[in-house]
Amino acid sequence: MRRSAGRLALGGAAALLGLAVLAGPAVARDALGVFGRWGAFRDAAPARCFAIAEPTDWQHPKRRWAPFAAIGFWPRAGVRGQVNIRLSRELGEGAAATLRAGGQRFTLSGAGADVWAKDKRDDAAIVAALRAGGTMTVQGRAKGGESFSDHYDLRGAATAIDAAALGCARVR
Repeated sequence: MRRSAGRLALGGAAALLGLAVLAGPAVARDALGVFGRWGAFRDAAPARCFAIAEPTDWQHPKRRWAPFAAIGFWPRAGVRGQVNIRLSRELGEGAAATLRAGGQRFTLSGAGADVWAKDKRDDAAIVAALRAGGTMTVQGRAKGGESFSDHYDLRGAATAIDAAALGCARVR
């Protein structure tokens, strides 16, 4: 379950819904709301909810994937507030990604274009930093050796995270 989350496109509810549909197999996906630069969604099967946003500086180049930051809730798996980032570029061999938000810095684990908080403790700390507002930056070193950064506006993040948590609160 750690590596499963949705995708996002910003620029209004239609864009959010459009990219959220790409998040996985054809399922009944409910939009829980769009809050600033973040959206919240619920899938019926498997039961999961997530808050999600795309980088503010992403230009939608022709790539195999769309980058996003997501906070997921998988109630049947006991997962609450799990951080998942799909980077705009694939990490180079042995490279790590770093997330900065709320005046804090976190090293993320993963490979390729997908990274996560190292553990539940970091998940909780990152979510608290996102709630502080402002911006979030995720940095890494790409396969070609060049550095890259993905930037996120955190307006609406706290409300979207709350909406996702409430959307799955009664699922057991």
